[in-house]
Amino acid sequence: MIYTVTLNPALDRELTVPNIHFNDVLRATGLRIDYGGKGFNVSRALHKLGCKNVALGFVGGSTGYKITFGLADLGVQTDFIEIGGETRTNISIVADCSSPADCSSPNEGTARHIKVNEAGPIVTEAEQAAMLDKVQSLAQPGDWWVLSGSLPRGVPKAFYAYIIERVQATGGRAVLDTSGAALRHGCEAQPFLVKPNAFEAQELTGIPVTSPEDATEAITAIHQLGVAHVFISFGKSGALLSDGTERWFAAAPTIEERNPIGAGDSAVAGLMWGLSQDRPLPESLRRGVACGTAAASLSGTAVGDYTLVTSFIEKTSVRKLRTVPVRG
Repeated sequence: MIYTVTLNPALDRELTVPNIHFNDVLRATGLRIDYGGKGFNVSRALHKLGCKNVALGFVGGSTGYKITFGLADLGVQTDFIEIGGETRTNISIVADCSSPADCSSPNEGTARHIKVNEAGPIVTEAEQAAMLDKVQSLAQPGDWWVLSGSLPRGVPKAFYAYIIERVQATGGRAVLDTSGAALRHGCEAQPFLVKPNAFEAQELTGIPVTSPEDATEAITAIHQLGVAHVFISFGKSGALLSDGTERWFAAAPTIEERNPIGAGDSAVAGLMWGLSQDRPLPESLRRGVACGTAAASLSGTAVGDYTLVTSFIEKTSVRKLRTVPVRG
């Protein structure tokens, strides 16, 4: 089984307006609602590929209710911890401008969008304990756990590490996609794989990462934290995968990019698709980059289905990089 964990979800409301002016009433011409959360994106992509998975997380109040039933409508199975606080709502106001001049005013310059994220609820110690108990009860040998996104208020920075320890003590494999202190603490729990982007890898190690070729020192540093596999994304260029002994780079196919938001989450889903089927690491990497590319080629937060992703797999090239064993 594949489980995804989204600890700090949100209901994302995007309002489209003809233009943005301050101190005025704006009338929306369009509304889009998404069930925000990196783990949710992974679950949606896995579902599209026909991979059974369960989404876990904290939800609360009427917003949490909407997320639960909204994901169910999309075919995503959930097993949430219900909390006392209200799940956050994030608001985006996007100007639908036919030209830059339509979105500007003498004092404001060019305004394209405004986004306001709520702080979100404080998750209590009892609610945190309930999540850890749920993980403990579900964890089985051979399962995959994808832990994605930021931490909600009240939750310690080492919380992902607590989950990793429980998952891997039962013979499961944890995949971590977060940043900052949560990523550092998570690495210390020795997960099966971490997935930073180039900036996050540099932030974690203090070593510049600008290309796959110059990532050797940063990769080595991450492995030395106890991480078995490192998956670094380079946006539309592709992604790199290291097992501590060998490294591969998958170059993404050239596309007409429509919306790259969430493409990294689809890449994780593609990687899980391959690994959960015991595909070799280079082939799993190829699937990951193909899934990310498919998502970036679609509008909004759509994810690629099996047919679209398969078409990109055939166009994704993988090459082995110079072997650099990790130094102890």
